[in-house]
Amino acid sequence: MNIVDIVVKNARMYPHDIAFVEVRPATKVRKEITWSQFNERTDKLANALIHRGIGKGKKVLLLGRNSINWLEAYFAVMKSGAWVAPLNYRFKDDDIEYCANVAEPSAFILDEEFAERMNAIRSKLQTVKNFICVGHGHHEGMENMEDIVKKSSSESPKVELKDEEECALYFTSGTTGAPKPVLLVHKNLMCAALAEAINHYWKHNDSLLMIPPLYHLAIGHLLGCMIVGGRAVLLTEQVSPQYIIETISKERISVVFLLVPWALDILEVLDRGELNKEDYGLSCWRLTHMGAQPIPPSLVQRLKRHFPQMQYDTNYGLSESAGPGVIHLGIENERKVGAIGKPALMWDARIVNDEGEDVPRGEVGELIVKGGGIMKEYYKNPELTAKTIRNGWLYTGDLAKMDEEGFIYLVDRKKDLVISGGENVYPVEVEEIIQRHPKVHDVAVIGTPDERLGEIVTAIIEPINGETLTEDEIILFCEQNLPRYKRPRRIIFDHVPRSSTGKIEKPKLRQKYGKSE
Repeated sequence: MNIVDIVVKNARMYPHDIAFVEVRPATKVRKEITWSQFNERTDKLANALIHRGIGKGKKVLLLGRNSINWLEAYFAVMKSGAWVAPLNYRFKDDDIEYCANVAEPSAFILDEEFAERMNAIRSKLQTVKNFICVGHGHHEGMENMEDIVKKSSSESPKVELKDEEECALYFTSGTTGAPKPVLLVHKNLMCAALAEAINHYWKHNDSLLMIPPLYHLAIGHLLGCMIVGGRAVLLTEQVSPQYIIETISKERISVVFLLVPWALDILEVLDRGELNKEDYGLSCWRLTHMGAQPIPPSLVQRLKRHFPQMQYDTNYGLSESAGPGVIHLGIENERKVGAIGKPALMWDARIVNDEGEDVPRGEVGELIVKGGGIMKEYYKNPELTAKTIRNGWLYTGDLAKMDEEGFIYLVDRKKDLVISGGENVYPVEVEEIIQRHPKVHDVAVIGTPDERLGEIVTAIIEPINGETLTEDEIILFCEQNLPRYKRPRRIIFDHVPRSSTGKIEKPKLRQKYGKSE
């Protein structure tokens, strides 16, 4: 079964059920589409692409914000047999040019808000023969997607798709250098979809609130919802705590995918009394999934105090594993909050030393995983592929440990380890402690150069809005909660930058405060 079969199956089984809803609260826009309509429109766009010579082995760049049109383009490209290559809409022009040079795309589908910007660099995108613009306007040198769909055949594309055929080229976020091109096959995405459907006990009457950008492999959560023909609500434009809670209530959302920054924002307005949850109908909300980084137990505890009926779950994955679902905690294991869980369906995991040997339980090593979601390769980079995938195991670059019950705890990224005076300090451990301070909104810990110790622990702290927080307060708090060698020797009050997936952008902080990559 290939990934587009999900759309065809749902159109057959649930033709009149709502598949996707697009909500833009700031502009009062709400759109919806049934499974039958979605299948027909993706067939039409796929046929239009095939008519333009875009099929197996061809690549199509996709640039846009979360929307129903984005999903139509995503699945239509795969129905045509081509590879879809979603781009981060926060990429700068140089990033887009780099991705295009790697992918050598035949077509580029983009939201009209990016049309003028693409016109400025299109001469550098030499392999692109077809520019297709999503929106109501018409732009010089670009076809309008809606016009194409209206004129195209609604017959199912005559394309045979196999599990092992390439279907998607994802570019990693590039926080540690140039974006790396991750090549996936249909089987990889199906593995993610099945794992998510099982992990979160998806049922046909469930509704998912999808806020994270779809250009990342967090789309695996949406694919899990699609497996059972569930409904996914895309919340976009000016995401705020009020809009999140309002959408959960109005759309009767049962599963919410939150990143840490949004969870912190919700808790902050609740604690300040700026939002009264009693004003909203939230009884439908059964599960909150959080991921993309280690989740502080104190954050989950605060959420549970405000929403006691809510179940919590987390899992672990990365672009190279086709996204989420590799390691899964499970709602029945809330007592293990802080862990990322155990290997999920179709996955295995080990913690190893630098020689690739298993380390004893409780000791820190590199997390390596094996399963059906592992990418085919880093496109056009066999050396990096061979370094990352060894004997079928994907070396993640993440440091972790396993307890006696087999639960895995993410410790930190290998590259983020701070070595101060010969002692290993894992920034996540320090961040989790400082995050407990009642005046702290967000925190990042990095190592900065020191002549005597090599590196010192440096904490960048963002106070809760309106709160006055001093260095002495943090020093005292750390003295009470951390051993001496883990305490920050340098404290900076500043905004903590995060990526679109909620990850702390530590390279930016190292560059700003004295340590370059």
